Amino acid sequence: MKLSRRTFITSVALTPVACGVPLGYQRGTPVTQPQPTPLVRAPQVGQEWTYIQRNVFDGKTLGLITDRVTSIGSTIVIERNDEGMGRLSNEVQGPWGTVITDPHWARTVTFNPPIALWPQDLTPTWSKQFITKYALAGYPNASYTWQEYMSAHGWEQVTVPAGTFLTLRYQNLINYESDDANKVNCIRKETLWFAPSIGRWVARECSGSYMIQGELGAPTNEDSYQWQLTSYK
Repeated sequence: MKLSRRTFITSVALTPVACGVPLGYQRGTPVTQPQPTPLVRAPQVGQEWTYIQRNVFDGKTLGLITDRVTSIGSTIVIERNDEGMGRLSNEVQGPWGTVITDPHWARTVTFNPPIALWPQDLTPTWSKQFITKYALAGYPNASYTWQEYMSAHGWEQVTVPAGTFLTLRYQNLINYESDDANKVNCIRKETLWFAPSIGRWVARECSGSYMIQGELGAPTNEDSYQWQLTSYK
């Protein structure tokens, strides 16, 4: 389903949030636009970022995940390992800041064409809409529509287990076509705090919802997740 930008944003804003025992949402302290605008750290083999992942609704820790740059060429490969589960799917960028394969969802997705991972202009007023196709890992011949509206919302000092960072907070509002034909009005919302000094986000929160084809009533809410940086190098 295709939505106009206005309808798309409104539909996300009205999506209800599921109830539960909540984890505290990430908060930062607003600061003015830094001058000069910070440069994004370039990728190097061996760079690492470790994140703790929690379920927002019950606060349960779901994993401790380390992302590590292992290859830089026409693409940049970031291997991912969970302390408890072992190897996870790789993230692939190309160029830096543009994602080809994104493993942060419940199922790894590959975009064609690739889309930006963070605002291309590090200012609080930047925004852009991306319309692309995605394929799921293991099913490269089937593709589905992915519509994403990315918008920056301001510079913030934010504190996570790894320390305090100067970040640009931005949101992704996503309307996507599910591979399950019974699921419609599939919506995801992300808030991220991107720290140019480490070339990566230091905090990330994600929630989503969908409706069942032909059924009335409120949307079905997916789990809501939070990631916080615990260490990096």
